[in-house]
Amino acid sequence: MSLREGDPPPAPEPLTVPALDSHCHMDIMGVPVPEILVAAAAVGISRIVQVGTDVPSSRWSAEQAEVHDAVLATVAIHPNEAGRGGAGPDQLAVIDELAALPQVRGIGETGLDRYRTGPDGYAVQEASFRAHIDIAKRHGKALVIHDRDAHADVLRVLEEEGAPARTVFHCFSGDAEMARACADRGYVMSFAGTVTFKNAKALREAARVAPLDLVLVETDAPFLTAMPYRGRPNAPYLVPLTLRALARIKEVDMDELCTAVTATGQRMFG
Repeated sequence: MSLREGDPPPAPEPLTVPALDSHCHMDIMGVPVPEILVAAAAVGISRIVQVGTDVPSSRWSAEQAEVHDAVLATVAIHPNEAGRGGAGPDQLAVIDELAALPQVRGIGETGLDRYRTGPDGYAVQEASFRAHIDIAKRHGKALVIHDRDAHADVLRVLEEEGAPARTVFHCFSGDAEMARACADRGYVMSFAGTVTFKNAKALREAARVAPLDLVLVETDAPFLTAMPYRGRPNAPYLVPLTLRALARIKEVDMDELCTAVTATGQRMFG
């Protein structure tokens, strides 16, 4: 079952230029993958990045990407899983092995989370993040970052380790200053439905200043459904809601935004 209550929102008006969902968790949506892909394609979402958060979900992601051309996989141990001791040598060895597969296009989501993981887990979380950075660089894959209440530390670790050539901040949550810092370093910012929330003024300011060629859009499904459906089950077919909100925020044409997002998605994930 989905982790969100209520009926799925209605399908939005289809896009006239295709785009992608740069971050999704189909393994916990409670809907068969073929149904998810058909619904997404019907509104112009032609590719979905399926994200791993532990060894089982990373294996599943790689399997789905091998079967479905529209699915790209990322693999990793989530920082909160790492904070609970789930990123030991054996688990990281599996992620390293999966990273070599051609259908695996990114290493993530990895990073730092100071919200759900307490101080006792900071050291192991950071060690896991550094290990994932190394895996991404050795395999030439994009790095997909989870950054919650840890902006300065994430930037610090990336600087100390040397960021991979392709680095994406999933569900970007910083303000305009953080967006400028990421832009200066060439990091891509992926915006979720949170940018539509009423209390997200600082995030909208960040989206406004983020360079168009460093922007992606995601669902993080089944979470973070865009307004006016916040709290209901999210899915890739709802990406157009966030795209249209971003177009208004950035004062750009929708087709131009979709073209830019698609080009950035190809640059990051192939």
